[in-house]
Amino acid sequence: MTISRGPTGKLVVFSAPSGTGKSTIAKIVLERIPSLAFSVSATTRPMRAGEEEGVHYYFLDKKKFEEKIRDGGFIEHEYFFNNYYGTLLDKTVDAVNSGHHLLFDLDVKGALNLKTLFPLNSLLIFIRPPDMATLRERLLKRESEDADALNVRLERAELELGYVDQFDEVIVNDCLDRAADAVTAKVSEFLSNT
Repeated sequence: MTISRGPTGKLVVFSAPSGTGKSTIAKIVLERIPSLAFSVSATTRPMRAGEEEGVHYYFLDKKKFEEKIRDGGFIEHEYFFNNYYGTLLDKTVDAVNSGHHLLFDLDVKGALNLKTLFPLNSLLIFIRPPDMATLRERLLKRESEDADALNVRLERAELELGYVDQFDEVIVNDCLDRAADAVTAKVSEFLSNT
């Protein structure tokens, strides 16, 4: 698969430790920048009531998903809660070739892999917490995890923070409005550059 020489779309990737406000910022940015669409992932989990193929996910059976893994059909993929999830390479190439701009929510390794595949078309933004104490406090306020799960999230956050120097932009979310404004400005600037 090759990227066309005509009008090309751009790919914006957000990565952040859980509890940093990445999903909230992504929602704000998508509302502010109508030319940007959220990337649709593939999964092996069953379709739920109200979901649509190609809108919420691309639903694949396990055999087809594993074939695509072997054939290099994913930018990144993960297996958790007994299901695969991944970003389809062909759908991303199609979007770029047709001039569509996509927003991705990927872990740090998935983000860096996307940058390797689309070095001229991608912007990697890492959204970081002000500090680990603030992140711990935010995760505790969620009241969604026990102590072990909380510790796993904090350990993963430490690991993810080790990759920040490989991202194009790093935005600290110490104030949601300010962080959303900063991210929106970076994304707008990137999309307007030809």
